[in-house]
Amino acid sequence: MGRVKIRKIKVLAKEVIEKFPDRVSADFELNKLLVSQALTGQVSKKIRNKVAGYITRLVRRGLEEELEEAEAVEAAESSG
Repeated sequence: MGRVKIRKIKVLAKEVIEKFPDRVSADFELNKLLVSQALTGQVSKKIRNKVAGYITRLVRRGLEEELEEAEAVEAAESSG
């Protein structure tokens, strides 16, 4: 099981995702730069890294779900 993120991390991550949906990626380093630009002066380095990691995890989880759905559709089409 993973570690539980505090509410502040989740709120900040949601804020960044809503402001910059086209710039969010599955790469932690790019997300770290995005968070530091989006939240300048508001957060420490530790919080910035946690927010970037949480965003990365959300994006990767979303990509995995899309892949699973696509595979399920292909399997349904080929069997039916």
